[in-house]
Amino acid sequence: MTEKEKMRQGLPYFASDKTLVSERMQARKVLHELAAIPEQSIKQRAALLRTFFGSTGKRLFIENTFRCDYGYNIHVGENFYANFSCTILDCAEVRIGNDCLLAPNVSLYTANHPLDPNERRSGLESAAPIHIGDDCWIGGGAIILPGVTLGSNIVVGAGAVVTKSFGDNVVIAGNPAKVIRYL
Repeated sequence: MTEKEKMRQGLPYFASDKTLVSERMQARKVLHELAAIPEQSIKQRAALLRTFFGSTGKRLFIENTFRCDYGYNIHVGENFYANFSCTILDCAEVRIGNDCLLAPNVSLYTANHPLDPNERRSGLESAAPIHIGDDCWIGGGAIILPGVTLGSNIVVGAGAVVTKSFGDNVVIAGNPAKVIRYL
């Protein structure tokens, strides 16, 4: 099994694998191209993202500066918007539903490192998917950690650190995030 296959299946893998390094470097080239497209060129930016992401809806927009690892593990629905300085570490699948908004400085991290220092020194890491339902708004500076699933119609408060999954129709906030209101 290749390191890429291990990564995509959630097994421990070496991110320093030459294929994975090459794919991350290719993604950086695409991100550089995206950053060079004027933000008023909405159709051109969306067209590039459609070829880069695993799947997209027809309408999407990401402000500069956007960062990700690979791009092909990101799937966004219709009417997706990410504000300035969004980071998606997509070592595992990131699936975002329709009509979702990401405020500035939102980070979605699928990558994880071992707790044991000897394992960490070995260079092994793992990844777990992130799934976000429809009609979600992720507030500024929020961080979504590996393996989290958020239902539909969720609001994540600014600065929240989401360490576990939540169902539909809630407002969550804090570190670690907890339900502060039902919708």
